Amino acid sequence: MNLHEYQGKEILNSFGVRIQRGIVASSHKEAVDAAKQLTAETGTSWYVVKAQVHAGGRGKGGGVKLAKNLAEVEKISNEIIGMMLITPQTSAEGKKVNQVLICEDVYYPGDSEPEEYYMSVLLNRATGKNMIMYSTEGGMDIETVAENTPHLIFTEEIDPLLGIMPFQARKIAFNLGLSGTAFKEMTKFVTNLYQAYIGSDSSMFEINPVLKTSDDKIMAVDAKVSLDENALYRHRDYAAMRDLREENPIEVEAKAAGLNYVDLDGNVGCMVNGAGLAMGTMDLIKESGGEPANFLDVGGTADAARVETAFGIILKDPNVKAILVNIFGGIVRCDRVAQGVVDAYKSMGDKINVPIICRLQGTNAKEAKELIDNSGMKIISATEFQEAADKVQAVLEAS
Repeated sequence: MNLHEYQGKEILNSFGVRIQRGIVASSHKEAVDAAKQLTAETGTSWYVVKAQVHAGGRGKGGGVKLAKNLAEVEKISNEIIGMMLITPQTSAEGKKVNQVLICEDVYYPGDSEPEEYYMSVLLNRATGKNMIMYSTEGGMDIETVAENTPHLIFTEEIDPLLGIMPFQARKIAFNLGLSGTAFKEMTKFVTNLYQAYIGSDSSMFEINPVLKTSDDKIMAVDAKVSLDENALYRHRDYAAMRDLREENPIEVEAKAAGLNYVDLDGNVGCMVNGAGLAMGTMDLIKESGGEPANFLDVGGTADAARVETAFGIILKDPNVKAILVNIFGGIVRCDRVAQGVVDAYKSMGDKINVPIICRLQGTNAKEAKELIDNSGMKIISATEFQEAADKVQAVLEAS
């Protein structure tokens, strides 16, 4: 589950990580009030207006701007709220901005020049250890840094049983070229950041940039956070942070119906039971000359109501030219699934306007095929994987 910047900063702050302070606003009037409150609390006279969407690269799309007075706060926030923000991480259509974060200015003059760093915490699946990735090249896309100057990216692996050790935090601060007060601040920042990652059951914390201010404070100016949905039962307050406006509405509907659904860009809808079979089915579709339009796992039950819901969700994608139902009848009998498919087809009627290829294997597979073949419905049955692939290819070529 992805979070907005202001939500990620709330979590960081709760674990003692210094953050650039800000107040979220949903209108230009709220933005002005937020700026006044920030001035009273921090003394800042300049403000940063940041669009709150689940996408990186907001500044490149005009979603992050500096305001030097209250009039500019009102003008800029009014321009950003409601806009379709297009960034390198959004679709061509962009994402609608529903709120902005009004932040204090932390690039104030002082005894030294401000410095920006990159830092993220995530799991290294190759080693089974957590990893802190960091670089002196803050404020830039880490992919660009990795491609052009890979020697400027450092990693520190952390044993999840031991946690981050003091020498590791010092090593990170040293590699970033810090000394004195800034060095001590960075070791504290890194330690608390790792504790926030562990304590919140996150799958990723990315801070870009981490800022060393002109008076040697270390703080998170941004926060990109992904929480592990499987652990949300332990964090009811975090679960309440979910912003459904930022998520694919079809995926939201599928989740509410208890279906595992991921929207893709292809032309063949998939209905399967089991993640492994789903991946194999997607490979099958590609080999047949198509592209999977979705990942949809109906789970261990596939009655008429569930199958009808799944069909309805798949058909909301206008790019779908055919649907492949590929079910292995282990826990659930194939003939029950077949009856569910037939009943769903009858119930939906003209709403099903694309060919359906149905392959059922496992318990009572023979009875299932006979049921589908004798149903009178426009459902194409298949027994073997290759047979299903051939029939998918045939309907795609005919469409």
